[in-house]
Amino acid sequence: MKKVQVLSKLQQCGLVAVIRGNSKEDGVNISKATVAGDIKAIEVAYTTPNASGVIEDLVQEYKEDDSVVIGAGTVLDVTTARLAILSGADFIVSPSFAADVAQICNLYQIPYLPGCMSITEINTALAYGVDIIKVFPGDIVGPRFIKDVKGPLPHVNLMPTGGVSLDNMQEWFDNGVLAVGIGSNLTKGLTGDNYDVVTENAQTYVKKLYEIRGN
Repeated sequence: MKKVQVLSKLQQCGLVAVIRGNSKEDGVNISKATVAGDIKAIEVAYTTPNASGVIEDLVQEYKEDDSVVIGAGTVLDVTTARLAILSGADFIVSPSFAADVAQICNLYQIPYLPGCMSITEINTALAYGVDIIKVFPGDIVGPRFIKDVKGPLPHVNLMPTGGVSLDNMQEWFDNGVLAVGIGSNLTKGLTGDNYDVVTENAQTYVKKLYEIRGN
């Protein structure tokens, strides 16, 4: 999938699901349940056992569905980034900015979304060709941070992760975010293999997004 298409799909999706499974099977099942709930952007965290295998399985599962994008999260180094890309990841997400990860993503034309908390970090990431900045941790800076950043940097695309909830989603989007990352809230109520709960949670977030966007 071409870089511009992935970026466009992330914006269309508006919601990026951060998947942290207890096993490969758990990671795949949570991801499938999330897609069933109509959240089509999946970020498989590398804290999940055999995350590369999860990505490979999901890429295979949705190879005929152009609406689904599969990315890799918690990518801390260039080796992990390369493994994720070889596994078929459409985008790479990190908790912080890493220049060498930005370079390998640029080399293979894979969108890189690094976590940033300051104007300096954001400017550095932009200079390395980053298209979307992951504002992380979102609960530390809050929605007002988006508005403050958009003052001097109106062109920057921001996606908060951490601290995004149904209660504050409206404020994040009102302040100008491109999308939001949803993590632990997606798996609330998940015990054992009742993955239908994940689907229901995803549907609730999609419904909220539709309300915000006026769909």
